[in-house]
Amino acid sequence: MALIVQKFGGTSVGSVERIANVAARVARFRERGDDVVVVVSAMSGETNRLLALGRDVAGQGEPAPREMDALVATGEQVASALLAIALGVRGVPARSLLGHQIRLRTDAAHTKARIRTIDDEPLREVLDAGQVAVVAGFQGIDEHGNITTLGRGGSDTTAVALAAALAADLCEIYTDVEGVFTTDPRICPSARKVPKISYEEMLELASLGAKVLQIRSVEMAMKHGVKVHVRSSFTDAEGTLVTKEDESLEAIVVAGVALDRDVAKVTLRGVADEPGLAATLFEALADAHVVVDMIIQNVSADGRTDLTFTVSRGDAETARPIAEKALGEQKRGDVIVDASPAKVSIVGLGMRSHAGVAAKMFRLLAVAGINIEAISTSEIKVSCLISEAHGAEAVRALHEGFGLADPA
Repeated sequence: MALIVQKFGGTSVGSVERIANVAARVARFRERGDDVVVVVSAMSGETNRLLALGRDVAGQGEPAPREMDALVATGEQVASALLAIALGVRGVPARSLLGHQIRLRTDAAHTKARIRTIDDEPLREVLDAGQVAVVAGFQGIDEHGNITTLGRGGSDTTAVALAAALAADLCEIYTDVEGVFTTDPRICPSARKVPKISYEEMLELASLGAKVLQIRSVEMAMKHGVKVHVRSSFTDAEGTLVTKEDESLEAIVVAGVALDRDVAKVTLRGVADEPGLAATLFEALADAHVVVDMIIQNVSADGRTDLTFTVSRGDAETARPIAEKALGEQKRGDVIVDASPAKVSIVGLGMRSHAGVAAKMFRLLAVAGINIEAISTSEIKVSCLISEAHGAEAVRALHEGFGLADPA
């Protein structure tokens, strides 16, 4: 008998029929004697519908983040109750639980809250009573009892956090794909499923635009050593195990290619090369909860500086006035926002011990006639900023060039 946390995304519970399929799957685990905690997202499309309703009601105004959290959290409440009902009619006792009922405490950053603590006692009481705990993902409460949400993909984070709190044997993330692939199969049909991937590689892929797992869930899994199995809710095929690195994983030079189209480039051009500008700018961006990715700074011969950084496109117009304010009283310098780039990246543990990987990537892009606008690296990743128009072409060139295609 094992303790398993299972998370089902919006497409998995997107209709009455699909909820019934999830209930049947959970019932099979119960029949073999496993204790099961299920985390559900809102039914597919429901979160977007609720967000649109909030914006429509607000009209030209900006809806209060606190109230938007209270609004969108109802999507997961509906899904968890429906699944508990579906389990009950199959003779599987179940109880739906909301964020406040499992006392999932977060900070007060509405719409993008971070988990602080979880009280596992309510969940253990449900499990000890022989029931399946069906938890509404994506939500918690702050210290004042206000409903908070964890941001897009937050149900993944809920599931991993519960698995860590309960010391579960496994956390299964069910989605509409069969696992982690070497790249997006929609872009490159020859992409193959990866049976096993390290936390570090998955973290990089998630941060680079791979939508299989939310980045914060991978961070939490790595921190607490939670084994995560990514698999499809529509088949019984084995998926991808996300776990700690081992020698077999380190032997793979490049594990995957990722393309991120949600990129905006912000450039402070011709500013004075003086101490404090970068600190002022990036402190203000952090205070506004704007996540910065690439940072490139160049000093010209006349002592002026070009400072470029990238953010998500949704944060571009938030970053613009912050960058303009950071210029302060300088007599020269302006801010340029470009929302047309894309970022293509290669990821692999083997980069630590193999020379020439970056050079090969640059050559493959050059042969394909793709210009590189900026470069960013980590120990196991190389990313290039390119024109979005060449994004798919870049992925295919790198995927083939590094020998990642399915041999079948």
